[in-house]
Amino acid sequence: MPLPNIPGYNRLTKTHKYSAAGIAAAGAAAIAFAVVPSGDAGAKTTAQDLPDKPVALTSQKADAQAHHEVLEKQSALAAQQAKEEAAKKAAAKKAAAQAAKKKAAEEAAAKKAAEAKAAKERAAKQTASRSATRIETVAAEKKKTYPDNLDGWIRESLDIMKEKGIPGSYEGIHRNIIRESGGNPRAINNWDINAQNGVPSKGLLQVIAPTFQAYHVEGTSWDAFDPVANITAACNYAADRYGSMDNVNGPY
Repeated sequence: MPLPNIPGYNRLTKTHKYSAAGIAAAGAAAIAFAVVPSGDAGAKTTAQDLPDKPVALTSQKADAQAHHEVLEKQSALAAQQAKEEAAKKAAAKKAAAQAAKKKAAEEAAAKKAAEAKAAKERAAKQTASRSATRIETVAAEKKKTYPDNLDGWIRESLDIMKEKGIPGSYEGIHRNIIRESGGNPRAINNWDINAQNGVPSKGLLQVIAPTFQAYHVEGTSWDAFDPVANITAACNYAADRYGSMDNVNGPY
């Protein structure tokens, strides 16, 4: 190829020269391509007529790809957020279920404890009631019943005297009662010296008030006319003074 006729060309370096030659060759090739006829014999194509469509399509494809990537990122973010929200809701639901289960268990335990306590209290009350009933029954069984007559009064007095350690026998008591009152618990002496002194003898064994009060036996009536109280007090006095009512054979 002949060297181009460029002013100052001879002053350029070897590298510059090669570059200039390359540029000139490229320009010549472009011109030659522009004038080459296409399949259409009547059409002529110049360098200015070449379309820039490939460049535009590439830009649109890049934009579409970028937009697609943005949409994918947004979709992935939305999915992650939905997943996290679902996880939070599931955790909250699980926590609520566990709390409800725990509360139900606590309420059941409290109810069971209350029922056990109530049952224990009922059992204790029933035991106490049975014990009280048994004590009352035993006491009732132990407590004798006596006929309301002279025989019953003497026998009841003898049982009391036995508990208190007061000596005396049925025969000795009965004998002195018959002599003193004839068996009348309301008998009263209004004519002897005691009556004259204002303290008449009273009851089955004709006991004056000061003697009855001094020798009254605990657990008996304070009424001197009460037959059991009268007999027991008189026997207590006779034991103190004569050793026993059995030793009394006349006024005492």
